[in-house]
Formats: sequence, structure tokens, C-alpha cells
Amino acid sequence: MGNSALKAHLETAQKTGVFQLTGKGLTEFPEDLQKLTSNLRTIDLSNNKIELLPPLIGKFSFLKSLVLNNNKLTALPEELCKLKKLETLHLNGNHLRQLPAAFGQLLALKTLSLSGNQLRTVPTQLCGLRHLDVVDLSKNQIQNVPDTVGELQAIELNLNQNQISQISVQISHCPRLKVLRLEENCLELGMLPQSILSDSQISLLAVEGNLFEIKKLRELEGYDKYMERFTATKKKFA
Repeated sequence: MGNSALKAHLETAQKTGVFQLTGKGLTEFPEDLQKLTSNLRTIDLSNNKIELLPPLIGKFSFLKSLVLNNNKLTALPEELCKLKKLETLHLNGNHLRQLPAAFGQLLALKTLSLSGNQLRTVPTQLCGLRHLDVVDLSKNQIQNVPDTVGELQAIELNLNQNQISQISVQISHCPRLKVLRLEENCLELGMLPQSILSDSQISLLAVEGNLFEIKKLRELEGYDKYMERFTATKKKFA
């Protein structure tokens, strides 16, 4: 990637507010981007080999979308949490084990994708984010879903392809949660809180590929209540 090519990309980004440079084998975040801290609304550096996100990321105060799928990130800087306008954060296919402590300061965040990382738990920092719509934590190493999940504001939570064997009953208290994906985990039927069926907002529960047969789910108390919500939602979107 020559300097002239990067320069051309920077000039385009200055006009459009979008900097996209994917699949170029970049090993680091382009320092020259800091000339555009007030221009950029979108940065997409997917499919590169970036190992570190520098602290200067915190200076992009107008950034709405940051996409770093399929890089080599092992951690995120605290400065990322200064991005008060950030609505979309995609970090699929990295090596992240945890989120920065101040992650709950990303108050505008709507979509968070962390599929294919090395998280072992549902990050508690997500619970303060009031505008979250979709949280994708699929393909991690999560083993249990803690009590704090009851404060999660998301509409959709994707926990497919983890190692979950325990789920807090608090999940049925999530005020906005409509879609809960738990496919291909290690759940026994007895470990699925029945209140998800009988007493929650959840209208789509995906639990294929666990340690029980799906038809057994239909025998649980509250299943008919769940089906009422499921059918009502389907009608709405039909």
C-alpha cells in the first residue's frame, strides 16, 4: 500500500466522511487518519492484520460507525470509550477477551458485534447502554449468563455457538429483549429458565442444537404463552 494510494483514500474520506480500506494487509491503524478527526463518520478497516487500536481513536468525536472485523486485536484502548456519537461497532473475528472498563460510556451505541472472539462472559458494561438494539456475542467461549443480564436493554441478543450451560433467570426481566438466540450451546432443558417462556418479552427463542430435543420445550409450563407472543410478532411482520 503506497503513500500515494493512502493519500488518495484520505482525500476521498475528507469529502465523504467515510474511510474504507479493507483487505490490504495493514498491520497498524493508519496514523494519517488523525488529520480527519473532525471529518470522519465511518471507519472500516476490516480484513487486515491490525493488532492494536491506538489511543488517538478517542479523538474521532463525530465517528458513528467503526468496523474492524477480522483483524488481530487482543484488547481495546480505554480511549475508544470517548466516542460519544458511536452507533455501530463491529469487531467480529478478533482475539478480544474483554471490553474496556469504561465501555458503558458509549451511550449512543445501537449495534455491537463481537462474534468470533474469546469472551468468557457477557460483559457487564453493556447493561448501561440504553440504546442498544442488537448485541452479537456468538462464537465466543461464554459459559454462563450472569444476573446482571437482567439490566440489558438490547432488543436482540445472539449467544449462538458458545459453551453456555447456565442462564440467570434475570434474563426474563430484560425490558426490551424480543429475540434470544442460544443455538449450539451446552444447555440442559432444566437449565433454561421457564420464566423466559411464561413471563418475559421474548417472542423469538432459538435453542436448536443444545442438550435436549426441541419437542421437549413444548411440554414446559409457559410454552403456550410464549407461542402467543411468537405468533403476534409474526403477524406484525408478515
